[in-house]
Amino acid sequence: MSNFKIVAKNRRARFDYEITETVEAGIILTGSEIKSIRNGRVSINESFVGTVNRSIELYLFNADVSLCKQASYNNHEPRRPRALLLHKIQRTKFLNAIQQKGMTIVPLTMYLNHRGIVKISIALAKGKNVVDKRETIKRRDWALEKAKIMKKFNR
Repeated sequence: MSNFKIVAKNRRARFDYEITETVEAGIILTGSEIKSIRNGRVSINESFVGTVNRSIELYLFNADVSLCKQASYNNHEPRRPRALLLHKIQRTKFLNAIQQKGMTIVPLTMYLNHRGIVKISIALAKGKNVVDKRETIKRRDWALEKAKIMKKFNR
């Protein structure tokens, strides 16, 4: 992933979940959705990945792709489920993992790769409890404080 443009980022995912494994997935979109995504009019903050009726396909639910004004009557539904494209081995691995208690699949980033194709980075994650979230905040605050101290000494 050397040359890509991030169009949407799920900032809460790394705070709310402990990420165990990430994978890049393709996504099936319509023309008006591509146009909106390239204009940066997409949000994946409240979205999640799951299955429909116990199928073996993974879908992205609740991702908000805004309507495209130029599409007129050919527009899409903003929060429709969108199918994800994964290799069969990756798909079965993720489906088996979410059968365990506490495991889920969360979208991390949506981006355009070097060829202009929309990809989404999804992760297998386990929900954090309040104590883990406090620990994350402590580590982040300490890193900022450490950077300030090091900046004073490097002058």
